[in-house]
Amino acid sequence: MQIMVDLIHLDPNSVVPKYLQIIDAIVHHITIGNIKIGDKIPSINKLSQDIYLSRDTVERAYSVLKKRKVLVTVQGKGTYIVDTDSIAKPKVLFFVNKLSPYKTKIFNSFINKLGDNYKVDLHSYHSDESLFLELMEKYKSSYDYFVIAPHFRNKDLTHISTTEKVTKVINKIPKENLILLDNCDYDIQGDFNEVYQDFKKDIFSALEQAKGSLAKYNKLTIVYPRTSFYPYPKSILDGLQNYCIQNNFKFDIIEEVTAQTSIEIKNLFITLEDDDLVKVVNKIKSSNYKLGKDIGVISYNDSPLKQLLGITVISTNFSSMGTEAARMILEKEKGKIQIPITFINRESL
Repeated sequence: MQIMVDLIHLDPNSVVPKYLQIIDAIVHHITIGNIKIGDKIPSINKLSQDIYLSRDTVERAYSVLKKRKVLVTVQGKGTYIVDTDSIAKPKVLFFVNKLSPYKTKIFNSFINKLGDNYKVDLHSYHSDESLFLELMEKYKSSYDYFVIAPHFRNKDLTHISTTEKVTKVINKIPKENLILLDNCDYDIQGDFNEVYQDFKKDIFSALEQAKGSLAKYNKLTIVYPRTSFYPYPKSILDGLQNYCIQNNFKFDIIEEVTAQTSIEIKNLFITLEDDDLVKVVNKIKSSNYKLGKDIGVISYNDSPLKQLLGITVISTNFSSMGTEAARMILEKEKGKIQIPITFINRESL
């Protein structure tokens, strides 16, 4: 056991928490053969005394290794190394509100950047508070890292980023093990890590970039589905309203495009859902108006089909979002990273 103690060297100047340094040291020496299956390791009290750390710090490290099934404690005998197959695979829960093409793009870039030395599980809670709480209760002790995109509905089915219960659960996750994704509208305590979009500033910035093209339109209509099963951030509306008020631009907010929705010349539409985009374009064609001349259209989030159809978009680099989240885990980086918006002006404007 003394040999194992001698193998654990902690860096007091490192930003890596001490309990993670203990885990990394044990994993490293198992990997290179200095510690083997069946080896007995020091007790929590013994190791904390020998390396001059608090008992809580050592206990936390052992707890993680037990969750990974690397350690087992036998009552009255001690703690032993039991499995070297799991040591190089820290577990990551990638937890999103829906499995959309854009979330899938984030996930794919995340796992590609993270590589094969991590085990990543993808789960969706479908913007449902109860399901989120149920799954977090089930998985809270099974993962080393939690990557969470918080988008929830309130009782009126309108958007809310987090709820009181969700916030309480997320606040219990150690901040060095937590990365929040996509939405920046929440009330999470502490110095947590974040890779996010700023929807309010992004749409304002995009419309500023398009100001010259917007001048030929008299009114801006955003199709914002307030009661969508998968809610959109209200901050999108806030950014739109700020732009229109500051620029004396008439605007309207509608929940969906229906048979009764009127298409007036010199109107500009912003759509969030692809179904509404299709409906707007069909209405423009059936009214014999010209897209991008008589009626303008801007859509949220780019796709190959929108490129083909010449639809102007406000879009985020979702691949970059996943890559940055993975890099924060790999490099144990702390901080908040904003993914910039991209405005792509095409024929529809």
